[in-house]
Parts: sequence; structure tokens; C-alpha cells
Amino acid sequence: MRIALVGEALIDFTGSGSMAFQGHCGGSPLNSAVACVRLGQATAYLTQLSTDLFGEQLLQHMQTNGINTRFVLRSDAPSTVAFVERGPLTNRYAFYSRGSADSGWAPDPLPRLPESCRFLHFGSISLLQDPAASRIGEFIAANAGQRIVVFDPNVRLSLISDLSAYRQRVQQWLHHTDLLKLSDEDVDALAPGVPHDAAAATWLQAGPYAVVITSGGEGAVLYRRDHPAMPIAAPKVKVADTIGAGDTFTAGLSVALLNEGVIDAAELGDLPNPAWLRVLQFAATAAALNCTREGANPPTLAEVQAALPKV
Repeated sequence: MRIALVGEALIDFTGSGSMAFQGHCGGSPLNSAVACVRLGQATAYLTQLSTDLFGEQLLQHMQTNGINTRFVLRSDAPSTVAFVERGPLTNRYAFYSRGSADSGWAPDPLPRLPESCRFLHFGSISLLQDPAASRIGEFIAANAGQRIVVFDPNVRLSLISDLSAYRQRVQQWLHHTDLLKLSDEDVDALAPGVPHDAAAATWLQAGPYAVVITSGGEGAVLYRRDHPAMPIAAPKVKVADTIGAGDTFTAGLSVALLNEGVIDAAELGDLPNPAWLRVLQFAATAAALNCTREGANPPTLAEVQAALPKV
């Protein structure tokens, strides 16, 4: 495996009309894992799945998409479910995860990833409930310095009971983070009223070598220490749905960095601008293609390559 992701696995019930919902396998890190595989990199997932009917669907979804499930645990606790209401520019979510199998992820001892695994992703609602939140933090700390740690907080304010405490924990997680990817909504939640460049500068001092902030159809901006900001425009597409776009972008970053030969965290700060531009274009194109379809449905490597700007 080249990439591993740890976090929730849930069933998204997406609104399709007045009180009508269609179920899909999802969860932000799981969407990213599917995207990593489709974009050509061997990928493993770490979570705990329920033995209920939803858990069986989630396991089948992982295996059907080629995700390595050797680190997936099972539990009699129920699966997490979420309801998604689509909006013209953003989506509203309602999560039901208390006492769920994935929120109870607490392996002892912690899993040991193979040396071949060069990127480790974490984030999202898996960091909001113990024991999973604390155990994931310990797992990330144990892997810091051994592989490139990617943090996508995917903040869901409606689920955070103590925002001040959550922001403090984010600062702790940043100490073990090499690449921080956030949406503009994440920035507003974590640093309200602070300009993006100032927020990124503060986070870079906390640990990451690089920070990428996405802004939907407006594109994204890369920030690094001692380098000017690097913006990238989002490809113009006909948007069918934005679910999973950010997750696909995060996956695209790691896949493209691996394609550039990046396997060590320090290389993130020193990677030449032309290489970073290729990485950002790849991630933005993958995310845009996801938006042309209903639900989280990341593109394949061939689809992204065909849509990339011709040089």
C-alpha cells in the first residue's frame, strides 16, 4: 500500500425530494480512499465497521472499490448514518453516530503500517467522539516522521459541542501534520474573521510544511513557508453535485505528490513550483470531475489525465 486513511465509514442518506432520501456508502475519509484507488494508488483503510446490514454494505463497498481492508475491525455496535440536504452552493448534514462502531475504534495495540505506506490521512467527524478521537490522535503521533501525514479537518460545526476545546485539539493535531488541506468553510470555523493568508501562516508555524485552502468553484491556494502563495483555478464544469469534491481533492493531492516522487515530508516544502502546479491541477481536475456526477463518485486516473490542461 502507498496511502492509508483512518476515520469514519458511514451511510449517507442524500435528499432526493421532500422527505425522500437515497442511501450511499460514504464518510469523508472513505470517499478519499475510493478516490485514491481510482486515481491509481494502492490504498488501505482503518476503521471499525458494524456487523449490521449497513456495515456489510460498507465492507462490500470498500472491497468492490479495491481498498485494502486488512486493518478493518468489526463490532456489534450500529453503523453511523448521516442525512444530507443538498443546497445550491453547499450541503447541510445531520449525523447519528453516538455509540457507533466507527466511533468506538480503539485497537490495542495500534496497527503497524508497512514501510511502503508513504501517506497517512486523518480528519473529519471521527475526531469528535472518544475513544476513536483519542486513539486516532495517538496513531497519528506514532506515525509522525515515518510517513507524510495529511490532515483534512472537514469541520462540521453542528456536531461540535465545545468549539473552543475542538480548536485546541486541532492545534495539537497540527504538530503531527505535514500537509493541511482545508475548505474556506473550515478556515472560517477554525479562525473566524482571519484572512486566509494570515491563518495559513499561523498554521504553518505549528507544524505543516504546506497548507492548501480550497474555495469550491473559485479554486484553491497553496501556502508554504518562505514562498509566495500559489493559486490554482478550478476547471469550469457543469455541476451536478458537490458531495465528495473536497474529499476527492485531498486524495488528488497525495496521489499527484506520489506521482511526482514525493515520499518524505520535508520534500513538500522544497518541491519546485512547476511540480506543485501539476499537483494542484491534478487535484482540482479530479474534484471538478467528481462534481459532474451525483453523489461522491470520484473519477479514474484515465479520466483525470484526459481532462488535464494540455501542455
